[in-house]
Amino acid sequence: MTLTLLDELLLFSGATLLVALFIGRGLAAGWMVTILYGGQLLTLLKMAALGYGGGIIASSLSFTVMGQNLSWRFDALSWFFALITLGSALLSSWFACGAWERSYAKQGGNIWLFHLAMALNVLSMLILLASGDLLSLFIGWELVSWAGFLLMALAGGVATQAAMRYITYAMAGGMAIFGGLALVYSSSGSLQLDAVLIAVESMSTTKLWLLVILFGGGFGVKMGLLPFHLWQAPAYAETPGPGSAFLGAISSRMGLFAILLVLVKLFGIVNIDSLKIPFTLIDARDLLAWIAVFTIIFPTFTAMKQNDARHLLAWHGIGQGGYMLLGVVVADAMGGAGGLLHVFNHATYQAALFMAVTAVIHRTGTADLNKLGGLVVRMPLSFMVLLIGIIGLAGLPPMNGFVSKWLVYRSLLNEGMPLLFLAAVIGTLGTILSVYKLIHNIFLGQLRVEHEQVKEAPWSMMAPMLILAAIIFITGLFPGIPLAWVASVQEVVGLPATDYTLGGVESVSGSLDMIWVIGVLFAGFGIGAVIFYSAGRSKRVHQLDNYAGGHFLSADVRYQYSDNFYAGLMHLVGGWYRGSFLWLEKSVISLIDFLSLVMQGLYRRANAEFYLLSTALFVMAWVVI
Repeated sequence: MTLTLLDELLLFSGATLLVALFIGRGLAAGWMVTILYGGQLLTLLKMAALGYGGGIIASSLSFTVMGQNLSWRFDALSWFFALITLGSALLSSWFACGAWERSYAKQGGNIWLFHLAMALNVLSMLILLASGDLLSLFIGWELVSWAGFLLMALAGGVATQAAMRYITYAMAGGMAIFGGLALVYSSSGSLQLDAVLIAVESMSTTKLWLLVILFGGGFGVKMGLLPFHLWQAPAYAETPGPGSAFLGAISSRMGLFAILLVLVKLFGIVNIDSLKIPFTLIDARDLLAWIAVFTIIFPTFTAMKQNDARHLLAWHGIGQGGYMLLGVVVADAMGGAGGLLHVFNHATYQAALFMAVTAVIHRTGTADLNKLGGLVVRMPLSFMVLLIGIIGLAGLPPMNGFVSKWLVYRSLLNEGMPLLFLAAVIGTLGTILSVYKLIHNIFLGQLRVEHEQVKEAPWSMMAPMLILAAIIFITGLFPGIPLAWVASVQEVVGLPATDYTLGGVESVSGSLDMIWVIGVLFAGFGIGAVIFYSAGRSKRVHQLDNYAGGHFLSADVRYQYSDNFYAGLMHLVGGWYRGSFLWLEKSVISLIDFLSLVMQGLYRRANAEFYLLSTALFVMAWVVI
């Protein structure tokens, strides 16, 4: 049997897991695992160099289970998500080595289990991304869910509770996907992608609606789409630092991968667009678009209320997923490109932001935004990374987040969707407000006395942060680099490919050249700097002191306003929307508890076998029919 490059990649990933398992307790284990992630990334890049980035490469391994052939293969869609997965794993693992690792172990953390969980997550994601049929997709999906649970639960206490909440959602989502697979099999007699593609064309509207609901709901749980979003922020925020960076960058995007493979590629946007909601002017695609924009708005404004930097970023991760889905369901060249490009862009700045916050925690011992401030002089490089990251997150030039959001905005205007455009812009406004709170309360203003001796993060943590910052800027200046990968993905999933240039996109409906945009922007900054520094003399004030209203303020007077940031706005916005989702979640739990009591009573009756057999026959008949 001749091994293909995909086989080599999966074996490389499996070997990384074995190294973490058997020698993960050694002092050099973190560096060894990091090097192995680098080897996996090189294998993936070798695929692209040999032309597999835009084609298909199959694994030599395949076998049959219950009459269904299990197979694995890589195409441009798989390759794109694998690139983000391995890049995030490499830099997160690198960040964990050295100083963070020693500190984590000193605090009682299990560094062996951390490296093991990371390696297991990467292998599970690669197996999912390589799915060659719907059965292997489901197996990979479940592996990713349980691997994620292990990484989330590492810290114990609150983290374990958040992980349990996640796995409860994940199991419900998994059952929805399993129901969808049963329905697909009853229609096509196969779970092979080609057979499903053919069967979809002859399915009834009712059956297509059921499949969209089951698969959309199941995949939406992993993605954190409303109303299945409440698990994500606490689960990601309470994961140990580098693990948060990795999960925040790519884990929930496995849901978007599955949506692209099943709903977009197999079912087709045209078929979804034809599913009308009775007595309304809305179809299934409109429904997904509005779910996307509500996913942008509600979690984003929830982020503004957070006083823990990790929770603030985790809530934003939910909202950014809405931009990705929104671009994909608009389904024109610009929208699809914007949604897919945002997957890459978000991974870069979300990982950088989580790492910067973890570096601050490493030096100060807290992520509480009300207990920080003025660290820009003590941690200038971490400040620069966080600044670059929040500019990307806010979708402002010159960073890469601006490009993907601009593409989504432009597509909404081109397709005549002004309400969706307005909703997306409202989400961006909330993002700008909350990220200002993040950088202001950590780095700006008056330095606290207890942090006077704080030092910059060690280089084992600083190096991957700076690499991510460089990627954020370079791909903002030259977005054509990742847009080349995105165009290949668009072709694979059946979306129109965008015409890209090194600086952006070319289109009769609107073009973007970031080289010119950034050139003009920097020229403006240069002119402003010349005017500022030549205007007159200034006097430096020590950061522990301050000056306002004609008075010098000493260090014992807290002049910087940080506590309850945006209190007035939060009073106006209120917590009604998050409360409503919590109420909905509790209502579902109560309903399930009631149904379980009813079923328990039926099962304990003398004729329990009869009820069980009747239920089984009913389910089988429904699937067959």
